[in-house]
Amino acid sequence: MSTAHDFDFFFGAWDVAHRRRRSFLDPDSGWEEFDATSRCRPLFGGAANIDEMPVPAQGWTGLTLRLFDPATRLWSLHWSTDRTGRLFPPVTGRFTRDEHGPLIGEFTGDDTHDGEEVRARFTWSGISATTARWEQAFSLDEGATWLSNWSMDFTRRATGQADSVELA
Repeated sequence: MSTAHDFDFFFGAWDVAHRRRRSFLDPDSGWEEFDATSRCRPLFGGAANIDEMPVPAQGWTGLTLRLFDPATRLWSLHWSTDRTGRLFPPVTGRFTRDEHGPLIGEFTGDDTHDGEEVRARFTWSGISATTARWEQAFSLDEGATWLSNWSMDFTRRATGQADSVELA
């Protein structure tokens, strides 16, 4: 069951390896890869958090605000970039774990991309003290099929490196 501390693993500074489709809705689209750094900090005693991710190779900075709703026990994740100055529609969901399985977070919501209505899915996996993986997928058929279009592999920065994360 989800708790207000599900994202505690993510607090701190990270190196980020991005892999993103050049066209999010085209399965034949090529991929681009680029690096970034990220820093996440807790708010509301851990029941919310915010991370900021400067991406110099792409010329933008991203930000995610995550909020835990204690009534529904769901998280809402709100993405923005300095290019838009607005929050995209949120995805909502929770973390689950099979009896012996890994911790997995799945979050879905409705959005629009290039004029097309899409269902968006964010998945968190590979969570450890030093690693995490985020993946985005879009569906044009209300979730019957998904096209993965962006992944980020996070590696915790060494203690001495944490202060060198440049935030805009």
